[in-house]
Amino acid sequence: MTNKNNTVLYTGVTSDLKKRIYEHKEKLVKGFTKRYNITKLVYYEISRDVNSALAREKQIKGRSREKKIELINRMNKEWRDLYNEI
Repeated sequence: MTNKNNTVLYTGVTSDLKKRIYEHKEKLVKGFTKRYNITKLVYYEISRDVNSALAREKQIKGRSREKKIELINRMNKEWRDLYNEI
């Protein structure tokens, strides 16, 4: 996820993506996403296994900003909000 100007990146994991993005958009979640106005879903992956999802989250979080941007650009070159597509 990112903010309006695509300047802050956030990576997280959830079992209900649509619900969790809604919570971020409506500022129902205190913390990083609320503080930095993170409201735009620009990249996501689906995993059926929670352990794999957590490992992938850790892997992505450990990447440089440049690598995260490359990952987003491969899926969503325009950085449009994907919320309505999920």
